[in-house]
Amino acid sequence: MRFFKKTQIDFIGKRKFWYIVSLTITTLGIVAALTFKTVEYGIDFKGGTELAFRFTNPIDITTVRDAMDKGNFEGAEIKSYGASTDVLVRLKDTGDSSMVNRIRENFARYIPNNSLLNQPPRIVEGLLKSDKIGAKIGGEQRLQAVYAVLASIVAILIFIAFRFDFIFGLGAIISIVHDVLIAFAAVVLCNGLTPWLNLEMNQGMLAAFLTVVGFSINDTVIIFNRIRENRLIHKGENLIALMNRSINETLSRTVITAGTVFIVLVILFIFGGEVNRGFAFCMLVGITTGTYSSIYIASAFVVDWTIRVRKIDVEKQYRDSLARQQQVLV
Repeated sequence: MRFFKKTQIDFIGKRKFWYIVSLTITTLGIVAALTFKTVEYGIDFKGGTELAFRFTNPIDITTVRDAMDKGNFEGAEIKSYGASTDVLVRLKDTGDSSMVNRIRENFARYIPNNSLLNQPPRIVEGLLKSDKIGAKIGGEQRLQAVYAVLASIVAILIFIAFRFDFIFGLGAIISIVHDVLIAFAAVVLCNGLTPWLNLEMNQGMLAAFLTVVGFSINDTVIIFNRIRENRLIHKGENLIALMNRSINETLSRTVITAGTVFIVLVILFIFGGEVNRGFAFCMLVGITTGTYSSIYIASAFVVDWTIRVRKIDVEKQYRDSLARQQQVLV
């Protein structure tokens, strides 16, 4: 199925305008994110307390989450923990020594029809385990998260350099960094705009950034593959014309792929619950920028590198070829 047939859009010809747009959005986003709002880390990267509780009867995670929200336990993460009667509660470290008792009282108040199970010799009723994640461990995990993103980018650069050309790999890396920076800025700026939009930096958000990297390079590789194929089919064709041809030929696939993923993410964002909302939000921004950057960043960079470094004025050649085509038509 093709939504667009034989389009002839001059994508590369508009690249300088989109350079300005990208640079402006990226700069304003990062500056605003770091100046007006600080990055809010979750328990994984900041440290906190991890508690496992067991109820008398099977308990629904949504019920526990609602009870924690009503008790004003901000930033609490609620997950299943083995059996259907067990839940895992993760909270930021507030230094409150009475946290466990407060949670037990909160459950007794807002979940009166399902009490915590009292099984001696446990000291605290219903408590299966209590662990503390120190700030030092959280700091190490933050550093490891940065290393994970950087390692994935370097691996992609090596792959693209071997599969295509080093300059193509460099263009792909620039577009990936562009996508990650914009997604990061969007997450920091939009965190807490509404009571239900909790966009903490945690392991789920790290997974979203790595997925953005993978999706962005996937679309870029599709375009680069078509450019390589068209180089063999249309030998001697101007580089800009060749790239425009390749992007137009893959445009339908790009729109269908990005569009279907976008729809799924919107559904996940709305109905996926608080646990998945941060991941879905980051991916929505990343899908949008990744599709755009594959055209206006990665491909356009190769053109400008050819003009400036190889001293080949492919833009002038492209204009001349268009002028000759117009003369033939006349």
